[in-house]
Amino acid sequence: MDWLERTTKLRQWTRSGTRAPHKPLLLLYALGRFQEDADGELPFSAVEDDLRRLLTEYGPPHRTTPAYPFHHLVSDGVWEVRTARGPGSPGTGLRELRESGATGRLAPDLRTDLRRDPDLLHRMARSLLDLHFPPSLHSELCEAVGLDLESAETERLFAARQRRDRRMRELVLTAYEFQCAFCGYDGRIGAVSVGLEAAHVHWWAFGGPDRVDNGLCLCSLHHKLFDKGVLGVGDDHRVLVSQSFVGHSAAARAQVTALAGRPLTGPQPGARRVADDHRAWHFSEVFRGEPRPSVPA
Repeated sequence: MDWLERTTKLRQWTRSGTRAPHKPLLLLYALGRFQEDADGELPFSAVEDDLRRLLTEYGPPHRTTPAYPFHHLVSDGVWEVRTARGPGSPGTGLRELRESGATGRLAPDLRTDLRRDPDLLHRMARSLLDLHFPPSLHSELCEAVGLDLESAETERLFAARQRRDRRMRELVLTAYEFQCAFCGYDGRIGAVSVGLEAAHVHWWAFGGPDRVDNGLCLCSLHHKLFDKGVLGVGDDHRVLVSQSFVGHSAAARAQVTALAGRPLTGPQPGARRVADDHRAWHFSEVFRGEPRPSVPA
């Protein structure tokens, strides 16, 4: 059985780049639980809140339900659901899953192969991360689902991904003259910039190209907030700050809320600004809630 191929071909609802990471999140969660207890089952009533938090943190901005992946992942052959009545899911209703005592876990053949080949789990998890989430979220997502991916195979795949992105990074950082487009940070140690990264606006995992007009030079903090939907880019190429973000400290106000309405720093003359379709994708699929009003100068 080619489990890696099944992992890359999970059936998902798709439309014009719309994000639907419900099944990948559940599968990552199940792989993390398998690492902890290879024989354990996952009662829906016990994991419902965990799945809801994952969908809230790493899923699309619109409201969704943990019942959807719990039921539908069965169709991909990597997951099974049982109730007190026997095999099979009772459906996608929250009440039905709770009251039927529905439990899920990885498919029997998959569990057998994972025991036989521990690196298979690492390869599946890395594939899910690379296909559905930007690199800036991988570490915290692994922590959120309880996955430990410290292995030679993981390091090899990570290094390959870094090599693939290197030219994109240099082009974007040069276009923005090695300054964060949101806050202007431009730190260096000697001649080497530190804490600056090339952010994909339209995520690479969802068809975003490795081009300057799909990139921003951002400091590490603002890259993470951009990929989490706290920050965005408006139609007038000014910084958007989500009304859902709450920060009471002076640091939070200075580094986040005070950015609302600030014009982007860069790119330099002659370099292409972020394309409209990439900005629109990020606003629709990543940015959370409504933007805050501009901060008075």
